[in-house]
Amino acid sequence: MSGGPAVALDKPVSNKRWWQLVVGVICMIATANIQYAWTLFVPEIQEQFGWKRAEIQITFTIFVLVQTWLAPIEGYFIDKLGPRLMVAFGAIFIGFAWYLNSQATSLTGFYVGAVFGGIGVGSIYATCINNALKWFPDRRGLAVGLTAGGYGAGSAATILPIAAMIETSGFQATFLFFGILQGGLAFVAAWFLRSPLKGEISIASSKLAQATRDYTLKEALNTKLFWLMFFMFICVVTGGMMAVAQLGVIATDLGVKEFEVDMYFFVMAALPLALMLDRIMNGISRPLFGWISDNIGREKTMVIAFTLEGFGIIALGYFGSNPWAFLILSGVVFLAWGEVYSLFSALAGDAFGTKHIGKIYGVLYTAKGIGALFVPVGNLMMEATGTWSTVLYTVACMDLTAAVLAIVALRPTLKKHVALSREKLAAENAAAAAGGSPAHA
Repeated sequence: MSGGPAVALDKPVSNKRWWQLVVGVICMIATANIQYAWTLFVPEIQEQFGWKRAEIQITFTIFVLVQTWLAPIEGYFIDKLGPRLMVAFGAIFIGFAWYLNSQATSLTGFYVGAVFGGIGVGSIYATCINNALKWFPDRRGLAVGLTAGGYGAGSAATILPIAAMIETSGFQATFLFFGILQGGLAFVAAWFLRSPLKGEISIASSKLAQATRDYTLKEALNTKLFWLMFFMFICVVTGGMMAVAQLGVIATDLGVKEFEVDMYFFVMAALPLALMLDRIMNGISRPLFGWISDNIGREKTMVIAFTLEGFGIIALGYFGSNPWAFLILSGVVFLAWGEVYSLFSALAGDAFGTKHIGKIYGVLYTAKGIGALFVPVGNLMMEATGTWSTVLYTVACMDLTAAVLAIVALRPTLKKHVALSREKLAAENAAAAAGGSPAHA
């Protein structure tokens, strides 16, 4: 939605915000592999212990559920404690989670590790996204996209080292080494984070209509806009979550996992190459689509991205048994899916303000946890139908549904919400001026 008036600039924007953005990206890079490298460990764990694939993938589901469902509580502590303590706390937990995975000899051990990992990653992720929203009210899409991109692309540089170490040293040693490395990096980076001081950042977008009123969590939950965003988030995130957790499994079942891709300069198996390319595409998509949404509006960007993902998933199901098609189409899916984390968080800041955004986006982010519930369901659907096409076509329909909703429902609902928020703020300011009490904040 475009055409919103800019908020007057009281003072020059602090250049310190770019340093805060860099530190936030570093923290996100250090947390990424708990989620994005998991698919490399699943076949090794299955071979070592002989457990069913669906039982092992419950670990991934637990991790995502804990990461997402605790986000509202983490949002409360972000507002209370600030970013430094929250990220340092999360760093300790992610390191400990990888240590537990390195020692686990039972499914319960991996499940417990997933709980600690979910708490740790959730604390860091929510804090860094929250900080980006506060430092960049005029460029929320880009700032949040770069921050979330650190999480999406952060594992690209380590996918090959992790795969190589699993091959040479085993998955237990790999869990231990990278747990210490990544947990330590996030812990050190945490102490350079801070929130903007009052009045330090006082500018808004000149291209988007943004609510000038800060909503409380209760007020946000009472709006139709919040629940429409929540439903759309679930629709889109499900397909991407399925691909993240199951890409290695899908590659195996489609018969392309061991295919050697000759890139002239090097030869690599299709799956590790796809994972590396997908992480890069995933990371690019978040700032790219975030920047686009800063300029043309969140809703229009959603239509473009969600439609691209839907058709990309359909094509993957139809052509995925061809190794080259598998590489290209999985990259398209990740390119069109990664932006979901920049668009919805930026839109939440636009609609509800940033004073309570930690708690508000924390509740909205639980949509990812609901999407994670479909990961083991995907295995069951595949076993029942004998093909991944059924699963892929189902989630593609959900993506295309969200694309339609973005233009026919989200756009008019957001327009009404912004107008109403401005009316409420004007009325509250007038009442405060007449009564001598502070206005709503």
